[in-house]
Amino acid sequence: MSAEASAPAAVVTGGATGLGREIVRRLHAGGHRVAVADISGQAASGLATELSAQGPEVRAYPVDVAEREAVEQLHAAVVADFGGIEVLVNNAARTQARPLLEITPDELDQVMRVNLNGTFYACQVFGAAMAEAGYGRIVNIASLAGQNGGTATGGHYASSKGAVLSATKVFARELAARGVTVNAVSPGPQDSPMVHELVGDGLDGLVAGIPVGRLGSMRFIAEMVALLASPDAASVTGACWDANGGLYLR
Repeated sequence: MSAEASAPAAVVTGGATGLGREIVRRLHAGGHRVAVADISGQAASGLATELSAQGPEVRAYPVDVAEREAVEQLHAAVVADFGGIEVLVNNAARTQARPLLEITPDELDQVMRVNLNGTFYACQVFGAAMAEAGYGRIVNIASLAGQNGGTATGGHYASSKGAVLSATKVFARELAARGVTVNAVSPGPQDSPMVHELVGDGLDGLVAGIPVGRLGSMRFIAEMVALLASPDAASVTGACWDANGGLYLR
Protein backbone atom coordinates (compact mmCIF):
# COMPACT_ATOMS: atom_id res chain seq x y z
CA MET A 1 0.00 0.00 0.00
CA SER A 2 1.34 3.41 -0.96
CA ALA A 3 1.91 6.10 1.65
CA GLU A 4 -0.87 8.18 0.12
CA ALA A 5 -3.32 5.27 0.13
CA SER A 6 -2.64 4.71 3.82
CA ALA A 7 -3.23 8.38 4.69
CA PRO A 8 -6.35 8.93 6.79
CA ALA A 9 -9.47 9.93 4.89
CA ALA A 10 -11.69 12.82 5.94
CA VAL A 11 -15.12 13.91 4.74
CA VAL A 12 -16.07 17.57 5.05
CA THR A 13 -19.67 18.51 4.27
CA GLY A 14 -20.21 22.00 2.97
CA GLY A 15 -16.53 21.82 2.19
CA ALA A 16 -16.33 23.86 -1.01
CA THR A 17 -16.59 27.39 0.37
CA GLY A 18 -16.12 29.53 3.47
CA LEU A 19 -15.23 27.77 6.71
CA GLY A 20 -15.61 24.37 5.09
CA ARG A 21 -12.96 25.23 2.54
CA GLU A 22 -10.56 26.31 5.28
CA ILE A 23 -11.16 23.02 7.09
CA VAL A 24 -10.54 21.04 3.89
CA ARG A 25 -7.29 22.94 3.30
CA ARG A 26 -6.10 22.37 6.87
CA LEU A 27 -6.85 18.65 6.94
CA HIS A 28 -5.25 18.21 3.54
CA ALA A 29 -2.14 20.11 4.64
CA GLY A 30 -1.99 17.77 7.63
CA GLY A 31 -1.79 14.71 5.39
CA HIS A 32 -5.42 13.68 5.00
CA ARG A 33 -7.04 12.52 1.84
CA VAL A 34 -10.21 14.60 1.70
CA ALA A 35 -13.70 14.15 0.32
CA VAL A 36 -15.17 17.58 -0.38
CA ALA A 37 -18.92 17.07 -0.07
CA ASP A 38 -21.02 20.04 -1.09
CA ILE A 39 -24.34 20.87 -2.67
CA SER A 40 -22.32 22.72 -5.31
CA GLY A 41 -20.52 19.99 -7.18
CA GLN A 42 -18.78 22.53 -9.41
CA ALA A 43 -17.25 24.42 -6.47
CA ALA A 44 -16.22 21.16 -4.83
CA SER A 45 -14.58 19.94 -8.04
CA GLY A 46 -12.58 23.15 -8.40
CA LEU A 47 -11.18 22.84 -4.90
CA ALA A 48 -10.45 19.14 -5.33
CA THR A 49 -8.54 19.76 -8.55
CA GLU A 50 -6.49 22.53 -6.95
CA LEU A 51 -5.52 20.57 -3.84
CA SER A 52 -4.89 17.18 -5.46
CA ALA A 53 -2.00 18.74 -7.35
CA GLN A 54 -0.37 19.68 -4.03
CA GLY A 55 -0.50 16.49 -1.97
CA PRO A 56 -2.83 13.64 -0.99
CA GLU A 57 -5.86 12.93 -3.12
CA VAL A 58 -8.91 15.17 -2.86
CA ARG A 59 -12.22 14.24 -4.48
CA ALA A 60 -15.48 16.11 -4.93
CA TYR A 61 -18.91 14.69 -4.10
CA PRO A 62 -22.11 16.63 -4.81
CA VAL A 63 -24.60 15.99 -2.01
CA ASP A 64 -27.66 17.46 -0.33
CA VAL A 65 -27.25 16.39 3.28
CA ALA A 66 -30.90 17.15 4.00
CA GLU A 67 -31.72 13.81 2.35
CA ARG A 68 -30.84 10.67 4.31
CA GLU A 69 -30.49 8.63 1.12
CA ALA A 70 -28.01 11.16 -0.27
CA VAL A 71 -25.89 10.87 2.88
CA GLU A 72 -25.91 7.09 2.56
CA GLN A 73 -24.85 7.38 -1.08
CA LEU A 74 -22.07 9.78 -0.10
CA HIS A 75 -20.74 7.32 2.44
CA ALA A 76 -20.80 4.46 -0.04
CA ALA A 77 -19.05 6.53 -2.72
CA VAL A 78 -16.27 7.72 -0.41
CA VAL A 79 -15.67 4.21 0.94
CA ALA A 80 -15.49 2.89 -2.62
CA ASP A 81 -12.93 5.53 -3.54
CA PHE A 82 -10.87 5.79 -0.34
CA GLY A 83 -11.42 2.43 1.33
CA GLY A 84 -12.35 3.81 4.72
CA ILE A 85 -13.13 7.03 6.56
CA GLU A 86 -11.43 8.15 9.75
CA VAL A 87 -12.74 11.72 10.05
CA LEU A 88 -16.12 13.36 9.45
CA VAL A 89 -16.67 17.10 9.74
CA ASN A 90 -20.33 18.13 9.64
CA ASN A 91 -20.04 21.69 8.40
CA ALA A 92 -22.87 21.98 5.85
CA ALA A 93 -25.36 24.60 6.97
CA ARG A 94 -28.12 26.86 5.76
CA THR A 95 -28.14 30.40 7.18
CA GLN A 96 -30.90 32.94 6.90
CA ALA A 97 -31.46 36.28 8.63
CA ARG A 98 -35.19 36.65 9.24
CA PRO A 99 -37.24 38.36 11.98
CA LEU A 100 -38.28 35.66 14.42
CA LEU A 101 -42.03 36.13 14.13
CA GLU A 102 -41.86 36.18 10.34
CA ILE A 103 -40.13 32.81 9.83
CA THR A 104 -42.40 30.65 7.69
CA PRO A 105 -42.92 26.90 8.19
CA ASP A 106 -41.09 26.26 4.92
CA GLU A 107 -38.09 28.39 5.99
CA LEU A 108 -37.94 26.63 9.35
CA ASP A 109 -38.07 23.25 7.66
CA GLN A 110 -35.34 24.11 5.14
CA VAL A 111 -32.92 25.32 7.80
CA MET A 112 -33.58 22.45 10.20
CA ARG A 113 -33.32 19.80 7.48
CA VAL A 114 -29.82 20.90 6.49
CA ASN A 115 -28.38 21.98 9.83
CA LEU A 116 -29.85 19.40 12.22
CA ASN A 117 -31.11 16.57 10.05
CA GLY A 118 -28.03 16.58 7.83
CA THR A 119 -25.71 16.45 10.83
CA PHE A 120 -27.83 13.77 12.51
CA TYR A 121 -27.99 11.59 9.39
CA ALA A 122 -24.23 11.81 8.86
CA CYS A 123 -23.49 10.97 12.50
CA GLN A 124 -25.73 7.91 12.14
CA VAL A 125 -24.39 6.67 8.82
CA PHE A 126 -20.69 7.47 9.21
CA GLY A 127 -20.72 6.86 12.97
CA ALA A 128 -22.05 3.34 12.57
CA ALA A 129 -19.28 2.46 10.11
CA MET A 130 -16.62 4.05 12.31
CA ALA A 131 -17.91 2.13 15.33
CA GLU A 132 -17.70 -1.11 13.39
CA ALA A 133 -14.09 -0.27 12.45
CA GLY A 134 -13.28 0.65 16.05
CA TYR A 135 -12.06 4.18 15.34
CA GLY A 136 -13.36 7.54 14.21
CA ARG A 137 -13.39 11.26 14.77
CA ILE A 138 -16.57 13.29 14.19
CA VAL A 139 -16.54 17.08 14.54
CA ASN A 140 -19.80 19.01 14.25
CA ILE A 141 -19.75 22.71 13.48
CA ALA A 142 -22.13 24.37 15.92
CA SER A 143 -22.43 28.12 16.53
CA LEU A 144 -22.52 30.77 19.20
CA ALA A 145 -26.10 31.33 18.00
CA GLY A 146 -27.05 27.95 19.43
CA GLN A 147 -25.72 28.99 22.85
CA ASN A 148 -26.88 32.58 23.26
CA GLY A 149 -29.97 32.64 21.03
CA GLY A 150 -28.28 34.32 18.08
CA THR A 151 -27.13 37.82 17.20
CA ALA A 152 -27.28 38.44 13.45
CA THR A 153 -28.84 35.15 12.33
CA GLY A 154 -32.44 33.95 12.34
CA GLY A 155 -34.06 32.13 15.23
CA HIS A 156 -34.43 28.99 13.14
CA TYR A 157 -30.66 28.94 12.53
CA ALA A 158 -29.97 29.46 16.25
CA SER A 159 -32.43 26.70 17.16
CA SER A 160 -30.86 24.29 14.69
CA LYS A 161 -27.38 24.90 16.07
CA GLY A 162 -28.58 24.39 19.64
CA ALA A 163 -29.95 21.06 18.49
CA VAL A 164 -26.58 20.21 16.90
CA LEU A 165 -24.97 20.66 20.32
CA SER A 166 -27.44 18.22 21.87
CA ALA A 167 -26.94 15.73 19.03
CA THR A 168 -23.18 15.93 19.60
CA LYS A 169 -23.68 14.78 23.19
CA VAL A 170 -26.00 11.90 22.41
CA PHE A 171 -23.77 10.53 19.66
CA ALA A 172 -20.69 10.98 21.84
CA ARG A 173 -22.28 8.89 24.57
CA GLU A 174 -23.42 6.23 22.12
CA LEU A 175 -20.11 5.81 20.27
CA ALA A 176 -17.45 6.44 22.93
CA ALA A 177 -16.94 2.82 23.92
CA ARG A 178 -16.28 1.87 20.30
CA GLY A 179 -13.39 4.22 19.64
CA VAL A 180 -15.36 7.06 18.06
CA THR A 181 -15.28 10.57 19.49
CA VAL A 182 -17.92 13.18 18.67
CA ASN A 183 -17.26 16.83 19.44
CA ALA A 184 -18.43 20.27 18.41
CA VAL A 185 -16.72 23.54 17.61
CA SER A 186 -18.81 26.63 18.25
CA PRO A 187 -17.59 29.75 16.41
CA GLY A 188 -18.81 33.24 17.10
CA PRO A 189 -18.80 35.90 14.35
CA GLN A 190 -16.03 35.14 11.89
CA ASP A 191 -14.22 37.26 9.35
CA SER A 192 -16.03 35.43 6.59
CA PRO A 193 -18.05 36.31 3.49
CA MET A 194 -21.18 34.94 5.16
CA VAL A 195 -20.87 37.24 8.19
CA HIS A 196 -20.10 40.26 6.02
CA GLU A 197 -23.15 39.51 3.88
CA LEU A 198 -25.50 38.95 6.82
CA VAL A 199 -24.41 41.99 8.82
CA GLY A 200 -23.77 44.45 6.00
CA ASP A 201 -23.49 48.03 7.21
CA GLY A 202 -23.81 46.90 10.82
CA LEU A 203 -20.39 45.25 10.86
CA ASP A 204 -18.67 47.99 12.88
CA GLY A 205 -21.35 47.79 15.52
CA LEU A 206 -21.04 44.02 15.69
CA VAL A 207 -17.28 44.18 16.16
CA ALA A 208 -17.64 46.89 18.80
CA GLY A 209 -19.79 44.53 20.84
CA ILE A 210 -17.23 41.70 20.85
CA PRO A 211 -15.12 41.85 24.03
CA VAL A 212 -11.86 41.13 22.19
CA GLY A 213 -12.75 43.76 19.58
CA ARG A 214 -12.33 41.65 16.48
CA LEU A 215 -13.94 38.99 14.32
CA GLY A 216 -12.74 35.43 14.57
CA SER A 217 -10.40 33.65 12.16
CA MET A 218 -11.67 30.80 10.02
CA ARG A 219 -8.13 29.44 9.86
CA PHE A 220 -8.06 29.16 13.64
CA ILE A 221 -11.40 27.33 13.64
CA ALA A 222 -9.90 24.92 11.11
CA GLU A 223 -6.98 24.36 13.51
CA MET A 224 -9.42 23.52 16.28
CA VAL A 225 -11.18 21.03 14.02
CA ALA A 226 -7.87 19.43 13.04
CA LEU A 227 -6.91 19.00 16.68
CA LEU A 228 -10.20 17.31 17.56
CA ALA A 229 -9.85 15.14 14.45
CA SER A 230 -6.41 13.87 15.45
CA PRO A 231 -5.73 10.45 17.02
CA ASP A 232 -4.35 12.23 20.10
CA ALA A 233 -7.83 13.63 20.87
CA ALA A 234 -9.02 10.25 22.17
CA SER A 235 -9.97 11.56 25.62
CA VAL A 236 -12.13 14.42 24.33
CA THR A 237 -15.71 13.55 23.44
CA GLY A 238 -19.07 15.21 23.87
CA ALA A 239 -17.27 18.54 24.21
CA CYS A 240 -17.97 21.93 22.67
CA TRP A 241 -14.96 24.13 22.03
CA ASP A 242 -15.90 27.81 21.91
CA ALA A 243 -14.25 30.54 19.85
CA ASN A 244 -16.47 33.58 20.23
CA GLY A 245 -14.26 36.48 21.30
CA GLY A 246 -15.79 36.55 24.79
CA LEU A 247 -19.41 36.94 23.66
CA TYR A 248 -20.42 33.81 25.58
CA LEU A 249 -18.56 32.79 28.75
CA ARG A 250 -19.09 29.58 30.68
